[in-house]
Amino acid sequence: MEEVSPRRYGEGLGEGANSVLGKTRLILEAFELDDIDLSLSELSRRTGISKASVHRLAQELLEWGMLERSGAEYRLGMRAFELGSRVPRFRVLRDVIRPYMEGLHHTVKETVHLVVRDGLEILYLEKIAGNAQATKPSRIAGRMPLHCTATGKALLAFSAPSLLEEVLARPLERLTPSTVIAPGMLREQMRKIQTAGYAVELEETAIGYCSVAVPIFGSSGLPLGALSITAPTFRADTAKYAAALAEVMAKVAATGQIN
Repeated sequence: MEEVSPRRYGEGLGEGANSVLGKTRLILEAFELDDIDLSLSELSRRTGISKASVHRLAQELLEWGMLERSGAEYRLGMRAFELGSRVPRFRVLRDVIRPYMEGLHHTVKETVHLVVRDGLEILYLEKIAGNAQATKPSRIAGRMPLHCTATGKALLAFSAPSLLEEVLARPLERLTPSTVIAPGMLREQMRKIQTAGYAVELEETAIGYCSVAVPIFGSSGLPLGALSITAPTFRADTAKYAAALAEVMAKVAATGQIN
């Protein structure tokens, strides 16, 4: 099952963490997917910024609408959602693929995900699920590593070879006993995916769940995103899912809507 992992506070900021913009980013990224409200003390603890500085910057973010007050605590504001929804390439991709996701879900009766790559992670753009108990939670805007998800593997296999080398330059995180963390095994998986045209992940991110994914290609020939079907392993039919995904991608390609 493809789930989400929290983003590490300040990851990639370096010296910029001490700038006003860097501190602002730390405050906004301190909110995780399960968070609703955070206190001033918790924001200070998570970011490593003094309470006085967090309070001062939070007042500006409140005026901008990026934060909202909930009593004595803070939460992300509507402005953050509004700005995120404006990202053109994500909005267009989601709007084009969403109707096909609905049809796919109706056909297979399992969870369907749409993701894009952000660095060495996948980012969930859209999800369609039926029974809330059918799969473990995955959330729009959630993230997972490329190397262990079906969507991530599909993106890796059909992207420039340098991306795989970048992934392998770091230790591969093990999420379950089945997660592939040996570079040679991951390379072999990439070769098989390139031949088959789709990726399969079996209990690499959560025990008891399986995912099948295909890349969504743009006019450049490189993947813009990936589409997956996730189901409990006891009833998963990977061949059926792969065929259904291939059929959807053929329909999408025929429309010429993805650039």
